[in-house]
Amino acid sequence: MWRDVDPRDMERERPDIGRGGSGTPQLEFTEASSADSRDTFTRGLDVPRSAARERIRVNEQEYRLSGDDVRTVARVGAFRVVPANELRHLESGAGRRPARELERLRERGLIKTMPYMVGRTRTQLVTLTDQGRELLETRRRPSEPDVARQTFYAGINRPRELAHDARIHAAYLRAEERLSERGARVRRVVLEVELKSEYQRFLQRRNRGHRDGDGTPERDREAIAQWAREHDLPGHDGHVEFPDARIEYEDRDGRHCVEDLEIVTPHYRGAHAAAKAQSGFTRYRAVGARVGGPGGSGRSGRSIDPRLAEELLP
Repeated sequence: MWRDVDPRDMERERPDIGRGGSGTPQLEFTEASSADSRDTFTRGLDVPRSAARERIRVNEQEYRLSGDDVRTVARVGAFRVVPANELRHLESGAGRRPARELERLRERGLIKTMPYMVGRTRTQLVTLTDQGRELLETRRRPSEPDVARQTFYAGINRPRELAHDARIHAAYLRAEERLSERGARVRRVVLEVELKSEYQRFLQRRNRGHRDGDGTPERDREAIAQWAREHDLPGHDGHVEFPDARIEYEDRDGRHCVEDLEIVTPHYRGAHAAAKAQSGFTRYRAVGARVGGPGGSGRSGRSIDPRLAEELLP
């Protein structure tokens, strides 16, 4: 794995002696500026930062990528699926054409795009390929603490929940804007699947390594409640509520904080809806044909209780 720089662009970067190799100097990029929220998901990665495209080799594959290209790949990987129109704000270079940039990444096998209808609007959803995820994983800095590592995902995990999951990034943009106005700095985003995986490891810890284990969790309600408190998650009667996504950030005083996001759809009914309403999560009401319109209904014809959602996603 190596990276080379187009000689025409060398004056735009600050050279430094890289790690390992055969003694050939490589360019080592500095960490992203804390003031640039576009670089949230590339912190801890040894990747291009400027508009200049550089050659990056991963195994036997070579790419020419700019800072905008890498930001797009990393953001899509962090959220698993992102509508294409929500990636346009990442472009920094004058004259850039977002649609063409996405096409370049698709042609290079780093992303997949698929047509999708949101309400009456046709859009495209973007996901990473295994190749795109591998690119990000191989560019991690060795010094990056595991606890702060941003997890990246490839492909669609829950096809039936695609309309729901495609809204998470829009909710993040709303929350990130508010946090930025308060002087906060986002460190990473943790999706529901990662939180639940950690919870399952906790439940199954005593079964791990035992051949006679039947997979039944051996944790009582008190232990589960303690785990929930340690992870700042609401728990009740032996159950833990998980948000769709968690934003981990530092406030302006340097304190580590979290904000949990939940996308409300017409399927939120009964005890499930009540639990989410009492969770303390920042809730967003999704609008669109597959997840309900403003004051309207979803596929089942049932409207969303307006008390469940604090903000409306366009």
